[in-house]
Amino acid sequence: MTALQPTLTRRLLDVLLTTEPAQSTRLAQAGLSMLVMAAGVAGMHYFVYAGVAPARPVTWWTLVCVAFLVGTFTLIRSGWSRRFEDASLVVPQMVCSITLAAWAYTLLGSARGAVFPIQMVILMFGLFAATPRQMAWISVYAVFIFGLVMLVMASIAPATYPPALELGHFIIVATMMPAVSILAARLSQIRHRLRMQRVELKHALARIEELATRDPLTGLVNRRHMQELVERERQRSVRSGHVFCLAMFDIDRFKAVNERFGLGAGDEFLRLFAREALVAVRVSDRLGRWGGESFLLMLTDARATLARGGVERLRERVAAIVMPAGAEAVRITVSAGLTEHHAGESAQAAIDRAQAALRDAKQQGRDRVVVA
Repeated sequence: MTALQPTLTRRLLDVLLTTEPAQSTRLAQAGLSMLVMAAGVAGMHYFVYAGVAPARPVTWWTLVCVAFLVGTFTLIRSGWSRRFEDASLVVPQMVCSITLAAWAYTLLGSARGAVFPIQMVILMFGLFAATPRQMAWISVYAVFIFGLVMLVMASIAPATYPPALELGHFIIVATMMPAVSILAARLSQIRHRLRMQRVELKHALARIEELATRDPLTGLVNRRHMQELVERERQRSVRSGHVFCLAMFDIDRFKAVNERFGLGAGDEFLRLFAREALVAVRVSDRLGRWGGESFLLMLTDARATLARGGVERLRERVAAIVMPAGAEAVRITVSAGLTEHHAGESAQAAIDRAQAALRDAKQQGRDRVVVA
């Protein structure tokens, strides 16, 4: 029984708070506000027991509180509140809570000072969720509603709510609320700065990852990352039973191009091949720069017979391109070695076989595909 208890508790929390992180946070905040309000309700009924507050009006006040809390939780839990920017309904909750606190102020008589600590707790919820503008309006509303309540009660029940004492209470409220708004603005600035720091850190990490996995010249994945991708595909093939192929490409007579037209022309050849290859290959295939003028293409879920057609089309596409180099027009060609990964072998063994097939293609006259 004890072993099942955590599981049952977890399931109950998942039902109440859902398993979606953002929604769970909203509902947890709403649940915490419900607990605070429940403490306020208990306090009100204690004052009824102590003979300070009238029982019947407090009962009506309690029913309204319960309806408000249950209704708010239901609107958030059902997802209805997501249509608003304030999906947690923080501002409506605070406005309703302040209104209920002002109502409680009229019921507590000599114990009405107990409302102010509860009021501060209500405002604390807004400090971490509402914007400075929202907190400013909430503060104005709180000053207005409490000022109105104090004025009315001092007028109709001066014996219990002496005007001079109510004026002092109003001064406290009118001072406290703007101070809370200033604090909310300060906290908002801190949250904004932290949020910007997180965004900058995220971008920096993305940039570091880009530099660690990408070839800066062609924009393709680099050799180290390509090796990782091939190994992942090998592991996937073990689980799924699917096969994949590797094709090693090499730009023909690349050294002669560099010597005749310069390194800039050679770099442009590399970029041109990368662009054309990315257009020609399937979305699921991965192409990386292996080093120098060599490139490795991984064709997922493909047998060698099918992969050869794609590799041949890529070779023909590149061969049809004429690139200007100075005053001349140069046609480039590529050689390729293609192999199918064999079940049980390592990724490196397949790569080595593709490289051997590429050497055969070079020896047979270049501008061709050899299957190993």
